[in-house]
Amino acid sequence: MRLLVVADIHYALAQYDWVTEVAPRFDAVIIAGDHLDTNSLVDLPTQIIVIQKYLERLRKVAQRLIICSGNHDLDTRDEAGEKVTRWILAPRKVGVPTDGDSLTIGDTLITICPWWDGPRARAGIDRQLDADAARRGKKWFWVHHAPPKGAPISWDGSRDYGDLELQQWIAKHAPDMVFCGHVHQAPFSADGSWVDRVGSTWVFNAGRQIGAPPTYIVVDTEKQVALWLSDGRDEIVHLDAPLRRPVAKMTDLPDWLV
Repeated sequence: MRLLVVADIHYALAQYDWVTEVAPRFDAVIIAGDHLDTNSLVDLPTQIIVIQKYLERLRKVAQRLIICSGNHDLDTRDEAGEKVTRWILAPRKVGVPTDGDSLTIGDTLITICPWWDGPRARAGIDRQLDADAARRGKKWFWVHHAPPKGAPISWDGSRDYGDLELQQWIAKHAPDMVFCGHVHQAPFSADGSWVDRVGSTWVFNAGRQIGAPPTYIVVDTEKQVALWLSDGRDEIVHLDAPLRRPVAKMTDLPDWLV
């Protein structure tokens, strides 16, 4: 299975255009949260309409499209007063799994977690992971916008923005991979990274750059490699070997990716 993983597009429509263009080359496209931009001059209701149209277009060309919410995507409050993302559930109507959903591709179970803003949503994720743990496949991947606390993929150069609960969930369930976002500068910061291992679990954060294409990660589960590509440099890790730092740089893109 070959995955394209991005996050934190933040209403950069040129980046959505690029993802739509290359999506047919992959078995699944994962967008790990923060589709919207709360700092944009475009109001959120308009952004939501535009992004929903993009997701519909993307679903038509992608073999699989998987999305989750991030902190910029929150648009309302639930009955308990916690901030939640309601608009992101609409793409389910066109076959896009999203917050709270799980799907199986081959022998891999993929669990999609919402951004949580309080104890009610956090408890929901806890129940979701417990339920999926009982039916996990040969491989188990999670999509969760915030990265785990204490990992280089949570470090922006001055502060750790990781999620302690995710760190604890990983320790409890030991999924094979977790795809995150949220901390834009992590791959570019001293002591930061786009990849780490928490116990036996590979965790990823593509980071963010301006313009198209976005920073992105390609995971090939058959070739057992993960690639990170950005304007500044490209790097590769082998998933069947220990993680070594500094992460190896790629001088040439693999033929299968070109």
